[in-house]
Amino acid sequence: MSRRQGFLAFTIAATMVLAAPVALACDPDHLHGGGHSHAADTPRTSPPTRAVKGVDLVGNVPDAQGAISMQFLDYSGRQVIAVSGEFGVRTYDLADPAKPKLIGELSMPGMWETEDTEVDPKRKLMFLSRDPRAFGGNTNTGESGIYVVDISTPEKPVQLSYAKVPAGHTTSCINDCQYLWTGGPAKSSSMPADWGGRPIWVTDVRDPRNPKVFPDPIELARNDGKTDYVHDVQVDAQGVAWASGRGGVRGYWTQGSHPDPVQGGTREATPTNPVPYAGGGINELAAKSKFMHNSYRPTGDLIYVTEEAFESGCASDGVLVIASLAGSYEGQGWKSTPSDPFRLTTVGTWSVAGQDGSDPNSADCSAHYFDVRDNILVQSFYGQGTRFLDVSDPSNPTQIAYHREADTAAWQPYWHGDYIYVADNNRGIDILKLTAGRAPN
Repeated sequence: MSRRQGFLAFTIAATMVLAAPVALACDPDHLHGGGHSHAADTPRTSPPTRAVKGVDLVGNVPDAQGAISMQFLDYSGRQVIAVSGEFGVRTYDLADPAKPKLIGELSMPGMWETEDTEVDPKRKLMFLSRDPRAFGGNTNTGESGIYVVDISTPEKPVQLSYAKVPAGHTTSCINDCQYLWTGGPAKSSSMPADWGGRPIWVTDVRDPRNPKVFPDPIELARNDGKTDYVHDVQVDAQGVAWASGRGGVRGYWTQGSHPDPVQGGTREATPTNPVPYAGGGINELAAKSKFMHNSYRPTGDLIYVTEEAFESGCASDGVLVIASLAGSYEGQGWKSTPSDPFRLTTVGTWSVAGQDGSDPNSADCSAHYFDVRDNILVQSFYGQGTRFLDVSDPSNPTQIAYHREADTAAWQPYWHGDYIYVADNNRGIDILKLTAGRAPN
């Protein structure tokens, strides 16, 4: 993925936990194939300053510097955060929610990228994606794969297994973490020349000590008929797996019997042979880059999708898009071609550029991961910090609060209890409490 602020760009090696410099998680314009410094795109005329409204910073965990992702686990009433990042895995006790206490670590310096790392809350397993750029590699020669980590004893995370996988930017749980879908980044030179990026490979982790990687990729021909970069997968409350990447977002059934709008008839869905459900490309007027980073589908026809894109300046950087799935349930997203493209209808968009609390000199304004509770969406925007949006009217998302420290590199926020925990690649973990208006239940 990508990252930065007025800091340094990510070198391909990525062998150290970042100190003050920050690299971006995804670089869609370069197919996540290497670092791209945006600091030079927009010369800073003044030092960054802090901007906060409607939010209290109640805590910070600086020893989690390099954090990329986190998950919350319950151990018979004991709350623990499992954090992944360039350091590997660290676990924190949440007896005091505003002061997480480090209790365990699996050291993996130079790990990349572990974005949106997922856990099996029942088996207490954590699945780390290894990007080919980890440990000094690159997209042509580096090795990608999945580490399975046992965190049943949070004080002692233990690597159970490692499996080489042709993809490795993100990995996501499918069918209650019995299987994983792994995608990205940019393709290697050994992959088909007409691919724009790596699609999805499926791994059976029912036996976590012996993962089985299926040889044939899925989610092909996603970009108007072209196989392209699948960035991340989110599973909604109905069990539909939504694959986001270049060319839009498409949802699949991965278990049960369902009508297949592409092949016709009704058939059994499996993780290796899923049944198309809905979705398609995002209108280029809303997301010019066509690179969709991650998504969230509540009940109904709406889908929230993040575009990640970095342009010179801020005005054209990635946005939050709210689109309608109506009109996509007959397989239109799988039949789209350059000469006859299908696009979802845009309902609303939101960009950090020009908003209250924004730093006009920041070069890192792209939308990134978000979390939703009730009608409040909280989202990370790298160097523009964490933003709280009221999305009760999806056609008009409205900012109600924000938190932007001068040295921020916000990657992913999480609602948990009364607080919002932000994985900040530069600051570690920021712990926020929303004070503007009525906090969600």
